[in-house]
Amino acid sequence: MVSYVIRRTLIMVPTLIFISMLVFAIIELPPGDYFESYVQELRVLGESADLQEIEELKARYGFDNPLPIRYLHWAWGLLQGDFGYSFDYRMPVNDVVGDRLYLTIIVSFFTIIFTWIVAFPIGLYSATHQYSWGDYGLTFLGLLGIAIPQFMLAIIMMYFANIWFGTSIGSLMDAEFVGEPMSWPKFWSVVEHMWIPVVIIGTGGTAAMIRRLRANLLDELRKQYVVTARAKGLSPRRVVWKYPLRMALNFFIADIGSLLPAIISGAEITAIVLSLETTGPMLIRALQAQDMYLAGSFLMFLAFLTVIGVLISDIALGILDPRIRLDGGSRK
Repeated sequence: MVSYVIRRTLIMVPTLIFISMLVFAIIELPPGDYFESYVQELRVLGESADLQEIEELKARYGFDNPLPIRYLHWAWGLLQGDFGYSFDYRMPVNDVVGDRLYLTIIVSFFTIIFTWIVAFPIGLYSATHQYSWGDYGLTFLGLLGIAIPQFMLAIIMMYFANIWFGTSIGSLMDAEFVGEPMSWPKFWSVVEHMWIPVVIIGTGGTAAMIRRLRANLLDELRKQYVVTARAKGLSPRRVVWKYPLRMALNFFIADIGSLLPAIISGAEITAIVLSLETTGPMLIRALQAQDMYLAGSFLMFLAFLTVIGVLISDIALGILDPRIRLDGGSRK
């Protein structure tokens, strides 16, 4: 196990280097840069740009240098914790992200907890009561959750909240806390508003996870060792909890690799519909505006979380399931 972790950690270094090159190339691939897009946007609006300021920014951040030099400058800044300067927001990337990163982590964390709490008992019941009325009803609800897009569910909830209760469910906090530093009153305001986006974002993931847990558990319950356990007279509860459920949970652990980056990226379209102060809409805006330092920092952070998440899930799977061996080779 120790040698496996060391080997995987060493492999992470060239992997992240290659991803950083790919991210930088993708951001630089569209013609022009942020400054050209900015000047064109001002011309469309009938305004004039401060060309001297633009030239100073280009010289300061090396936009006149060749691409390899610019990549090395950007990568070295990432290693030092300097994520660069956001030209769109006119401030350092660290200041732009601000509370949005913490709010995104809070919302996504509780969304994951909500998904697991709802999906786990429903999937277990549906698998152990196959073809019952409860199974059919829960399956129908699961299919609805998969079929309805999250942004459409957000619009529906916004409409009925306004019609029935005369209230708006947009934003993550009361208006007086927007733009203010984090404090206990602001935190509790976020908690009060958070349950709506958590339910909306978690609905799709809950429905999909119910179906996966049901399918995996049904597959395990049909295997020979379960039939043998039942023939020996073990109670139905012990037959399910002893090994089949444990083996069926593998995909929960395997999902860690995708859950960690999802904590930061969040549900972008749903966040835009609900006017959530999360990082998803900011990432979309950065990509549209070719704000390379802001977009590149987001993408690299997502890549880092993906690599870490896959490592954690592989180690956890090796501990949970004895059939999975991390050392490779054949076993006699």
